[in-house]
Amino acid sequence: MDYFLDEEQMMIKDLARQIADEKVMPIRAELDEKEEFPWEIMKLLAQSDFLGIYIPEEYGGMGRGGFEFCLAVEELSRACLGVSTTYAANALGTYPILLYGSEEQKKKYLPEIASGKKLVAFALTEANAGSDAAGVQTTARLEGNEYVLNGTKQWITNGGEAGIYTVIAITDKSKGARGASAFIVEKDTPGFTFGKKENKMGIRSSSTRELIFENCRVPKENLIGKPGMGFIVAMKTLDSSRTGVGAQGVGVAQGAYEAAAVYALERQQFGQPIISIQAVQHILADMATQIEAARALVYAVAKFIDTKAKDVSKESAMAKLFATDVAMKVTVDAVQVMGGAGYMREYPVEKMMRDAKILQIYEGTNQIQRNVIGQALVKETAKKK
Repeated sequence: MDYFLDEEQMMIKDLARQIADEKVMPIRAELDEKEEFPWEIMKLLAQSDFLGIYIPEEYGGMGRGGFEFCLAVEELSRACLGVSTTYAANALGTYPILLYGSEEQKKKYLPEIASGKKLVAFALTEANAGSDAAGVQTTARLEGNEYVLNGTKQWITNGGEAGIYTVIAITDKSKGARGASAFIVEKDTPGFTFGKKENKMGIRSSSTRELIFENCRVPKENLIGKPGMGFIVAMKTLDSSRTGVGAQGVGVAQGAYEAAAVYALERQQFGQPIISIQAVQHILADMATQIEAARALVYAVAKFIDTKAKDVSKESAMAKLFATDVAMKVTVDAVQVMGGAGYMREYPVEKMMRDAKILQIYEGTNQIQRNVIGQALVKETAKKK
């Protein structure tokens, strides 16, 4: 379908596809096998101004929005979800500064992020704070002009590789979720270390590590927003970033569909290409239709968020939920179309199916997305009575 992209949007999409085809696809299997962080690709994306797509021009960015970011994420995900996760998590970590950072914080950090000098990570999840994001136990105690952080964060994407971390910690335990605050913590801060690199089922080129804070002293000016705003910062950040996860779902589904369709055209059974068999055509038809529906929803919601609408929780949850469920179904169907070949690592759909599963889990499980949508529907219905 034609989504009537402007000239700059087409340039972003075309360049992202070129990088995906020429630089990512030839090494994606090797990156996955070796669990190798894609530094060279990230450097190339930085040189292409992709790390600053959604950052305002006054801070060194391209000055576009989440929609343009989704265009890039989709094309990278079509080639490798591990690479696109590294890229997308960089934006996830940046949004707290972009949305709630002071002018001084934006001037200090956003140019470094836009240029790719430093990658970013977002640190919310803990052993006891996953779907229950309000269960954060990492603490930040104010001592003079510094906050002292203690605790751990779990399963943090870009952990150990990023130079900047946006961290949610409790500053007032008596207030529960309202006692959480958000901080900027730099990698070389004393008292800040990392656990082992996790060995994952999928997105294996993406780095996932535990963050450890032991009397880690952070300057008071690194507080994002005001004390007690941490939970709001985290939730609004996720509202803004979930279309990126949706775009990942669209991209990996598109890649899997294309691989399966080409294979079906080449594979001969019963004296004909299996793509001419109606049962296979029906699977491919469902795949193509589901992908196009997911793309339309993700694009529409990304554009809606870019209008600076105040409450986008329901819509962003819908985009993430639908597109990532589609990604899981389409990648499984791609393996089925390709049969035994699809199950082999020689072909890319095996990796795509492994990779796709995380999309239904991170940045809020799809069950949590249904909770968010359901709660919004209850409020909307009550207002209409």
